Amino acid sequence: MPLLYTIGQLTVGNLLRWGWRPTVEGLEHVPEQGGAILAGNHLSVADELFLGATIPRHLAFWAKSEYFKGTGFRGQLTKSLLTGLGAIPVERAGGRAALSAFDAAIPALKAGDLVVVYPEGTRSPDGRLYRGRTGAARLAVLAGVPIVPVGMIGTEKVQPIGARMPKLGAGKITVRFGKPLDFTGRSDDRTSLREMTDELMTEIQKLTGQEYVSRYAPPRNQPPR
Repeated sequence: MPLLYTIGQLTVGNLLRWGWRPTVEGLEHVPEQGGAILAGNHLSVADELFLGATIPRHLAFWAKSEYFKGTGFRGQLTKSLLTGLGAIPVERAGGRAALSAFDAAIPALKAGDLVVVYPEGTRSPDGRLYRGRTGAARLAVLAGVPIVPVGMIGTEKVQPIGARMPKLGAGKITVRFGKPLDFTGRSDDRTSLREMTDELMTEIQKLTGQEYVSRYAPPRNQPPR
């Protein structure tokens, strides 16, 4: 585990556990060793904070590649922080550039790391669960690791979109882990990936109880329908 990540768990992680006392269910479904993908709903930036505070292993999060290219004091500080935490840079432009995240995640998974993926691709604008993109399923097939469904409940109240920090007393947080989904040996053609992704989103919906929307989440500057 990276040293900076360990320090974060001992400081920020303990603060989150003490201050908000999240309820954790199904932690036994997260493997104690070996690679796996944690795929969950995405309500708030706080999802990552509380997920990291809940699991005693290192989690590799994907972060926008722009954060790794910053200049000036703040930019260099952000770059050093993300690198020290073991984050994986991802290009949001799509195409070959976006696949670089997969190129970095596959060795991490095969080396026994846990990688966090949000299949919706963005935070839910209205608390509903939107159609999942197939990247998590493709990554599981290519790396040969299971996917652990994750359900986050209440984080959108503790840290709504636009809020800079989590708010004490704003609500109760629950983190639920489902049984691992093993897609070993499945085809990575478009139809199969869609089926696996729909199965994953069904399991996430069971954990959260969210209303499911069978279309992709809208961009942040576009209101939901």
